[in-house]
Amino acid sequence: MTEVSILFLRACVALLAMPIYLLSFLGIWEPFCKKIFFPFFLEKFSAIHNRKTKKQKQELFRNLPDFTRPSGELKLLEIGTGCGTNFQFYPPGCKVTCTDINPNFQQGLSKSMNKNQHVHYERFLVAAGEDLHQVPSGSVDAVICTLVLCSVHSVNSTLKEVLRVLRPGGAFYFLEHVAADHSSWQYFWQQIFHPTWKLIFDGCCLTREIWKNLEQANFSELNLRHISIALPWTPIQAYIIGYAVK
Repeated sequence: MTEVSILFLRACVALLAMPIYLLSFLGIWEPFCKKIFFPFFLEKFSAIHNRKTKKQKQELFRNLPDFTRPSGELKLLEIGTGCGTNFQFYPPGCKVTCTDINPNFQQGLSKSMNKNQHVHYERFLVAAGEDLHQVPSGSVDAVICTLVLCSVHSVNSTLKEVLRVLRPGGAFYFLEHVAADHSSWQYFWQQIFHPTWKLIFDGCCLTREIWKNLEQANFSELNLRHISIALPWTPIQAYIIGYAVK
């Protein structure tokens, strides 16, 4: 009965979003989403999300300096930099390589760079998390990834690349929304909204259990917590936060 209800309500949501499905069928939605809608949406959403998660991010990134190499250098690689909402939490003098599969975030990214002059920006790479071939193996001290693993094509392939580019003893920092508890109403609504949400928000998946991928990855140490962050009017509330050491 639950599956029937989910299918029925999915159809209702799809009906409400029919213009977007039509634009997608005509091949118009995806380029419009990547170039105009999603960069605009992400800049607004990131500002709200950062206010909601400021304390959690401050706590998460507090020990970043512990991974500074003996030379005094701290090289960071951020996967899915977007509008650069994490820059304010990085330690002074660190060197950041920014990557994103979508090159259309430049306006928001430039604003964040100008606001955060304490960080040294090395370069921006147009790259997917699953393919960071432009970054040499073992070359970075920490990799940062927030609200990105929900939309990569393969979480496992992305984590393999993370492990490749990290130096031994380096760390991977994450903050990701995940599937809610399967017995909860939240998970019920996540299943309903999932197909339409994924279409509208550039591949974002609501029901991924990313903690399982992290537990199965070849990290020597994993510090992971499940937390709840309420975002009104969205099916996103369950998160995982922490860092893993290569």
